Amino acid sequence: MIDYKKFFSEEELIKLTQELVRIPSHKDAENREKEVAEYIYKFSKENGLEVEYQEVDGLRKNVIVNLKGEGTGKTLMFNGHMDTVPPYNMIIHPYGGEVKDGFIWGRGTSDMKGPIASMLIAMLAIKRSHKSMKGNIIFTGVLGEEEQSEGTEALVKSNIKADGAIVGEPSNYEYAIGHRGLEWIEIKVKGKAAHGGVPHLGINAISKTAKLILRIEERLMPKLAERDNEYMGPSVMNFGRIEGGSQPSTVADWCSIKIDRRYIPGESVDSVFKELEDIVLELKEEDREFDAEIIRMDNNFLTLDHLYLMTDPEDPIVIATKNALIQVIGEKPNLTRRRGWTDAALLSNFGNIPTVVTGPGDISYSHTKDERIPIKHLIDYVEIYCRIAEEFCQIQ
Repeated sequence: MIDYKKFFSEEELIKLTQELVRIPSHKDAENREKEVAEYIYKFSKENGLEVEYQEVDGLRKNVIVNLKGEGTGKTLMFNGHMDTVPPYNMIIHPYGGEVKDGFIWGRGTSDMKGPIASMLIAMLAIKRSHKSMKGNIIFTGVLGEEEQSEGTEALVKSNIKADGAIVGEPSNYEYAIGHRGLEWIEIKVKGKAAHGGVPHLGINAISKTAKLILRIEERLMPKLAERDNEYMGPSVMNFGRIEGGSQPSTVADWCSIKIDRRYIPGESVDSVFKELEDIVLELKEEDREFDAEIIRMDNNFLTLDHLYLMTDPEDPIVIATKNALIQVIGEKPNLTRRRGWTDAALLSNFGNIPTVVTGPGDISYSHTKDERIPIKHLIDYVEIYCRIAEEFCQIQ
């Protein structure tokens, strides 16, 4: 068994994480992920790795790093998104990258610049080991995952090839082979305005929407509660936003609800919408004044549906991941069954690449006011990623 810790230092891993965190790359930052991609490109070049850009959206580019073996084995992809959510109301310096109490602190440490650092250092450790490798390793630093996943969508549309992939979302030493599909849906209910003193002359869209919500809760929610998948949990729906009307003294002539819908195998985009359409049709038949339109929110995706992830539990990438985790943490890892949507679903469904989600950090720290990542996680995951590659790409 190769001792990969001999081929990288804790200091270079921490420094790489810090430098990535110190570069803002959220949707409101100038040029968004451009400078992070340039840093990864420069870092890879300086360390003797083959690297190239993939154009996606003007100045915004994916960065692809290659570590080639003999070419007679499997190709492993490491995938990590370079963007973060904005700093919002953080109570620490979002771009400080401070080391304190065994953590690195700042926006993106956990989600997911820390995981990117562990992936890149793992590739360097393998390269420095000078061991023979039958397969190849590709790192894909992608943009836009926190928005429309433009980066990974461009990746799969380019017909990139790999036999297995790891998406490094923070996992706390667990791994996921399945997660639910995601749809954002808006339902607009139309009414008729009238003065508040004569409300009978109008049609109150807020009242009609209340009936719609109750009907969904009575008819659809119980059905969802009965649907469950072993690898991703139950089918669920959430009313995330409601707004409508103009002022207290006017009958509301419009109301909108926005829904987050997470679906599982046995369901589809079409079935998700049909179940809501059936309820709207039922209300229209009962009430001639009820008028509603169902809209698929296009800010949830670019062109590819955000389908669920389901990787065969016996696929070689799953076995290699599980074995690597056991070797490093000394016990059987937990299988995460309720994680959020990730780019793994695009790689799996549209790239035909069996994919597992596992990475350093804890998802409970992601997007928070004091985001951080344990340094121990970063170190351990360098070894975990090396051992996944050792088995999957046949390193000897």
